[in-house]
Amino acid sequence: MIEKFKSNAQAIEAADQFLYGNHARIPIVMDRGEGCYVYDLDNNKYLDFVGGIAVNGLGHCHPAIVKALEERTKTILHCSNYYYNEPAIQVAKMIVENSCFDKVMYANSGAEANEGQIKLARKYAVDHGHPERHTIISMVKSFHGRTLATATATGQTAVHDPRYFSPLPEGFKYAEFNNLESVKEQLTDDVCAILTEPIQGEGGVRPATKEFLQGLRDLCDERGILLMFDEVQVGSGRTGKLFAYQNYGVEPDICSMAKALGSGVPIGAVCARGDAAKTLTPGTHGSTFAGGPLACALAEATLDTLLHGGVLEHATEVGEYFRKQLGTLKEKYPESVKEIRGMGMINGVELNLDNGSPIVEKCFEKKVLINCTAGNVLRFIPPLVASKEECDLVVSAIDESMAELELK
Repeated sequence: MIEKFKSNAQAIEAADQFLYGNHARIPIVMDRGEGCYVYDLDNNKYLDFVGGIAVNGLGHCHPAIVKALEERTKTILHCSNYYYNEPAIQVAKMIVENSCFDKVMYANSGAEANEGQIKLARKYAVDHGHPERHTIISMVKSFHGRTLATATATGQTAVHDPRYFSPLPEGFKYAEFNNLESVKEQLTDDVCAILTEPIQGEGGVRPATKEFLQGLRDLCDERGILLMFDEVQVGSGRTGKLFAYQNYGVEPDICSMAKALGSGVPIGAVCARGDAAKTLTPGTHGSTFAGGPLACALAEATLDTLLHGGVLEHATEVGEYFRKQLGTLKEKYPESVKEIRGMGMINGVELNLDNGSPIVEKCFEKKVLINCTAGNVLRFIPPLVASKEECDLVVSAIDESMAELELK
């Protein structure tokens, strides 16, 4: 019989003995959650503005997700992709009817979804008479996953450090985000696709300009190559739209989803339109677990709540309010705060500091969970259902933390 751990310390001692140490973990053990709050084994309560790294879009234990999970456990949890299952069909239908896409292919994660995009782009080039086209242009400071291919596509040397992971896959090169001329410089005859995030998340919450995305669209149309968006972090309602591209009016050929799509259960998706939606045929790509009835049942409940529960409108309104409140920090600490940026419920505070971790640590002491990315950008990716009052609590915690650190 398994004996439950009784405290953070007891569980962490066992974790240090048995878990591989590839994650640098904050020393608390999450035990349960409700809404925008989580509790550890010592029964401490934290306001969660990390949201499972943008996974818990509907918060913790949302009633619609709990109900869908309970119902699914009584029917069937898994079946092979040799057969159809209804939740997979319903989710694809909802995505297609609320986007520019024609077809949906499933994966188990964001990295897998981006792998699917890469494979699709290369086969598309061959199918259309260009076997010499195999190179993907992605952006500096991007993040696309940690498999060998998606790590190489990521425009951060630290993620695909060649000292450890060589030989890296061939066929990737990088351009400056929001710099169309930089993309043109990389656009050689061997390029089959351009891959970008509409908003760089791990790269420091950097929204693309509409001119940049439209420029990419025009380049791809001129060359007959594919425009691929990575919406793993910024899709599924994060920006106040189901897809981030819908804020720009620029439609990609292919787009990846994951994170919040399953409200905590791993699921990814590759959404495609036009000829790109006809490219991957039986035998060219697949996955044992992808599109299973459990994950898709939760994705179905997630999408239904996002689309019909007022969540997208709420995220737009509260996100705008949150950015305004974060702006008060720039007024109060003009030497330390450089810029506030974001869209919907993905927001960032860029600091004029080398490292934002001390502020994150101070907020942790105040039972507020935030995150620092790209070294000096405080990133906020909370549940989309977070309230204005909860946003105020986060801003107050940061204000107090910066004052205690004697920042100016």
